[in-house]
Amino acid sequence: MSTEKAYLDAISRIETDVSGVIATAAVDLDSGMTLASKSNRSEFDLTVASAYNSELVKQKMKIMGALNLKSTLEDMLLTLSDQIHLIKILPGSKAFLYLAAERGSTNLAILRTAVAKHCSGL
Repeated sequence: MSTEKAYLDAISRIETDVSGVIATAAVDLDSGMTLASKSNRSEFDLTVASAYNSELVKQKMKIMGALNLKSTLEDMLLTLSDQIHLIKILPGSKAFLYLAAERGSTNLAILRTAVAKHCSGL
């Protein structure tokens, strides 16, 4: 499992490549606990977001099981009127990266590319 420093380094590199990042967290899927986080807005509570997003991922996996899908969940994209929320499952671990960004300032293709690039070793 990656260390908090490794997660924070990846988060920092993603923020360098992507404009409009609001907050980012590495989250343990089983517990919903934040493993590492950085928020650019004090009112954006990543502890709460981490816990609820872990439940979202678990429910999606439960749905996939109920449908007998043999696919692997890679990521989830939630589009709000003013924000993009990306949940990237970190392969080979029981963790995911959660990232919220300003929709008007962020290019989704660049966001996905940066997340894939900087999280590949986690």
